[in-house]
Order: sequence, then C-alpha cells, then structure tokens
Amino acid sequence: MRYVKNEKNVSTVFLLKDILFSSIKYKISFMDYFSFKFYNLGINERNEYIGSGAMYEYQLKMNPKKHRTVLSDKIAFLKRFDDFAGRNWATLSMIKADAELANVFLNCAPAKIVLKHSRGQAGKAVEVCETASLNRNCLIEKMERNNFNLLETYVLQNNVLMNLSPSALNTVRLVTQLYKGEVIIIAARLRISINSKVDNVSAGNIIVPVDKDSGKVVGPGIYADITKPDEYIHPVTGVHFIGFEIPFWSECLRLVTQAALRIPENRSVGWDVAITNTGPLLIEGNHNWHYLSLQMPDKKGYKKEMLKYMD
Repeated sequence: MRYVKNEKNVSTVFLLKDILFSSIKYKISFMDYFSFKFYNLGINERNEYIGSGAMYEYQLKMNPKKHRTVLSDKIAFLKRFDDFAGRNWATLSMIKADAELANVFLNCAPAKIVLKHSRGQAGKAVEVCETASLNRNCLIEKMERNNFNLLETYVLQNNVLMNLSPSALNTVRLVTQLYKGEVIIIAARLRISINSKVDNVSAGNIIVPVDKDSGKVVGPGIYADITKPDEYIHPVTGVHFIGFEIPFWSECLRLVTQAALRIPENRSVGWDVAITNTGPLLIEGNHNWHYLSLQMPDKKGYKKEMLKYMD
C-alpha cells in the first residue's frame, strides 16, 4: 500500500475504498488487487482478470475434491505417473523397511537427494541435501525430525537451463484443460531461480511467459513482489530472457497431453515439467495451480478464456 500510495499519489482512504470495491465486484483478494495492478486499470481491463474467488469456483468444478488426491499427494502422484517421473523415489516407510534401499539414493550421482513432505506446496517442505555426510540412520533421523516422508533422486537439468540458472532445477509450468475430450494448452511459463535452491516465485524467484507453439520466451521475468522491476536479463548469469528457447519443447507438450488424458477426472492441471539432457519428465501436477502465474507474466486477464470451460 505504501508503494502504491507513493506511486499513484493517492490517499490511504481512496486506496482502501478501491480495494474493497474491487474485491466485491471482481471476486479478487486484497493481494490480487496489487498483483494485477488494478490501481493502473480501468473498469473494462479489470473485468478481464480472474481472481481468487472465481478461480476457486472454477477449480472446484474442474477438479472435484474426491478426485484430487492424485495431484495433492506427491506419493499418490508418483505411483500414478511413475513412468513419467524419470527418477527414483521412496517413502520413509520404504526406507525403514528395506535396509539396502537407502544406499540407492545415498550412492547415486550427483551426490544430492531431495527430501519432501508429500502434501507440501509452493516449494515448502522441500530440502535439497548433500549425501556425502549421510548414512541410512542419519537419513531416517533427518526425515523424521523435519517431517519428510518422501525421498527422490536429484534431477540434473538440461545444460541449456543450467547455463540460464544453475542454482536450482528450473521447471516449466504447463497448464492443460481437458475439454470435450481434447487437451488444450492454456499457458506455458518458465520458472527461473535467482540464487535459490527452488524455483518457486513465492520464494523470490521469477517467471517468464513462453510461446506455447515454439517454446521460446516472449517476455521479461516478473517477480511476485510488485515493487521489483521486470527482469530482461538474468541478474546472476547474464542470459537474456526474450528469445530463450526451451529444449525438447514438442516432447514437453506431448508429455503433459498424455498425462492429462491419464486422469480425465481432473480437467484443469498445472504440470511442473523438468527437462534433462535426454528429455522432459514430470515433477508434479497441481489441481490448484495459481492464477497469478497465469496472468501476471502476460500482463492481461484470462477470465473469459477460463470461464468458457465451465459449461
């Protein structure tokens, strides 16, 4: 609010009134007001955005609660999509039951593993750790102490993406919509880490818009924090974003199309895709994929496009 007050030279009272009015009229949250920069938009432009209220209703209809477990639980997801996952994984109970299983992870290359809680979201309850100082007992103790119940081998990303940003696994977010038996790609985004072990925008990283047909980045990187300017060049590696081409793009589209058809009971999914030197693999699918990452990078609303699938 302080930032917008100074930027627009408006009073607190004026701003609060506009926020409250917008939240009721457009079904947006108070944070949506700032994320979508409603303070710069007219009535027609504001009406193009889908906010938290309408998005909740949309996702509830697209992905009924009784069918969401395969997407909300990482263990259930890996069981269903094991052939698309491209990595070894095990639960804490499996590690405890099999004395040799831990060595599969502790002795693998690279000398890293990923610990997760199966219900964690937005990069939370995730830890990438070195294996050099770990043995089976230490691993079990660490997982129990930090409430981790899932262990995965570390995914080495494609060299092109490593050159872009080596600090974390940079994943592609592809949103699919199943409509009348056809899989439609709603949007494509690339999440890019900035000196972070995860690539989530909520952790201070950036996201860029990607052309769905070519797999090329078509706009600058944006932060969730609206006080930060857009990035056209990676602030650490110096790689230019616009024109950056994501490898194995046609394979990425094919992968999420096949995945979407495997769980038709969930009609709208945000897939996180990692790309290795040999091709793409699925990290996870999200039934509650975030509407901000859909609209903020393109600086336009998607309400009409989304709600037409509600029929």
